[in-house]
Amino acid sequence: MLVLVAPGQGAQTPGFLTPWLDLPGAAERLAAWSDAIGLDLAHYGTQADADAIRDTAVAQPLLVAAGLLSAEALGDVTPGAVAGHSVGEITAAAFAGVLGDTEALTLVRKRGLAMADAAAVTQTGMSALLGGDPDTTVKHLEKLGLTPANVNGAGQIVAAGTLEQLAALEADKPEGVRRVVALKVAGAFHTHHMAPAVEALAEAAEALTPADPRFTYVSNRDGRAVASGADVVARLVGQVANPVRWDLCMETFQELGATALIEVCPGGTLTGLAKRALPGVPTLALKTPDDLDAARELIAEHGAA
Repeated sequence: MLVLVAPGQGAQTPGFLTPWLDLPGAAERLAAWSDAIGLDLAHYGTQADADAIRDTAVAQPLLVAAGLLSAEALGDVTPGAVAGHSVGEITAAAFAGVLGDTEALTLVRKRGLAMADAAAVTQTGMSALLGGDPDTTVKHLEKLGLTPANVNGAGQIVAAGTLEQLAALEADKPEGVRRVVALKVAGAFHTHHMAPAVEALAEAAEALTPADPRFTYVSNRDGRAVASGADVVARLVGQVANPVRWDLCMETFQELGATALIEVCPGGTLTGLAKRALPGVPTLALKTPDDLDAARELIAEHGAA
């Protein structure tokens, strides 16, 4: 049983879309999406520097576009389940047919702008904690006023809060935590700091006409499979200000009988977590088109085409 997943913000790197635009029709699709959302995706995906693509309003649509282009390059695939981490949930919603590609890009553009506006109110950020006991870590974060914004499993929790709170965390790590790594994001996503973005996204979602998922769609909120398109969209809206429970998503993959996992471009983060949390399950990250042949072999063995 094949699981298809999409990464979240922070996975982007300068020039990562360049090789994908050599694929037939990719540049044209990207240009059409760029026109639809008023953002030059090709420029940001091929020429812009790290600071430019760190901008939340740019990074989020860029990641969704990359995920859709790389998934399309796989051909017609019938995964057993789909999921995305944070903004990757919108990519997954398009995989599952809940949203059309242009609808997904339009929604994520509004999401990115709304979250950037919310992040501008207070200087905030996020840091990954590696190692340690989850319960001990969460209690320590709460003591410092921080939110466990991403509970990723495999020994990783991401803390979010003000820069002062994150500095205090650097000086006072939870027991057992090996490292604290600042993430390349511009705000405390999936916390109460994003409440204004929830309102803006809820308004944008009113224009959507979601379909029910064609494949099992696993939600970040609680790791549960969601059968209703309307419920998927409602969760996409609320999730902006609520923690990502990727650990529960991976537990669900295991319960569903996952035998392989492919992460779309820019892959690497979620396959790394899966290697530790889902031992024995083959994983593949789509980093460049050179990975497509190996991905198709994995699909032929584990997924319906």
